[in-house]
Amino acid sequence: MVSLTNIQAIARKEYFHLIRDFRSLYLAFFIPLLLIFMFGYALSLDVDNVETVVVDYDNTPLSRDLIRKLDASPYFEITHWLPNTQTLTRYLDRGEAKLGVVIPAGWTKDMRADREAPVQFILDGSDPNYAGISRGYITSFVEHYNQHMLVDYINRHGLAQIKPPIEARIRVWFNEELESRYFIVPGIIAVIIMIVGALLTSLVIAREYENGTMETIRSLPIRAGEFLAGKAIPYFFIAMMDVFIAVLMGQVLFGTIIKSSFWLMVLASTIYLSVALSLGLLISSATKSQQVANQVAILATYLPSILLSNFVFPVVNMPKALQLVTRVVPATYYIDILNGLYLRGIGIQRLWHDYLILLAMFAVLGTLNVLVLRKEGL
Repeated sequence: MVSLTNIQAIARKEYFHLIRDFRSLYLAFFIPLLLIFMFGYALSLDVDNVETVVVDYDNTPLSRDLIRKLDASPYFEITHWLPNTQTLTRYLDRGEAKLGVVIPAGWTKDMRADREAPVQFILDGSDPNYAGISRGYITSFVEHYNQHMLVDYINRHGLAQIKPPIEARIRVWFNEELESRYFIVPGIIAVIIMIVGALLTSLVIAREYENGTMETIRSLPIRAGEFLAGKAIPYFFIAMMDVFIAVLMGQVLFGTIIKSSFWLMVLASTIYLSVALSLGLLISSATKSQQVANQVAILATYLPSILLSNFVFPVVNMPKALQLVTRVVPATYYIDILNGLYLRGIGIQRLWHDYLILLAMFAVLGTLNVLVLRKEGL
């Protein structure tokens, strides 16, 4: 029979230790708030205002009109008009520009004579993702400009307007503004829970071993489950406070609003937090050293939550072996739930399998925790 009195006594002891430990409070409150600001403002997957320099050897109204249209796009920003390509090369080499545009002499004459009129775009490819997206913007801009010039050509020759056989009408179904912060903010919540849930609890049982109080605890009439529950309860409430703060700050600062049920988010956060707490306690019980437990917790919880959870880096682009590893990372399923609730507005009927997997992880980790402590004589 589980004793609520024992659980309350252990939770109270852990609570008083927590409020006296400045480092734990720092990790519990300051670091999550800092992550919200850093990830929300600094981390952006959007590409816009690409720094562009121009060499216009043609220097005609038509060539200047091309550059003005490029500069008017929200994706490009003309920073300098340069005299020659040697200067342009120096700008690219020094990282002062990401894109160089070279318009050759006689470009307007070729255009007016209906001949091929090439324009050179030189793109900094040191960041493949940035360069790939920028190249897509350039291709789209050139195609749009070509359509404009084609209409002008038809009008000048008195021809009937040609209608393209395919007309693409693109509609973005989720995240209509294509803002990366709407995707990033839910992922921050998963990282915050892992910091508070796993990193902090990875120290609590190891601390008992290092302080020599584990022998006293073994002599008390408490069970392993009661001991684990009492240790986890204070961190559970702190982590849930961080979740609510993150949700509120995401809505106020970044405009990220839950499109589906708020209570489904609370339920998912509760289960995921239980998994994080169980994982942290298991690491603490197995290592019996605060220093080792902290390092193992970072490698086993924090880093996978960022790198292997489909948060920053798409899982589909990873090698097959790593894709298999992502299936045992709890943040993968929690972030999938949050994306469904925040961006897609779907409910439990589409997300139930993620909830069940997290529940199964909690059951397995909870059982392992009890077995490890029973082996230690608790």
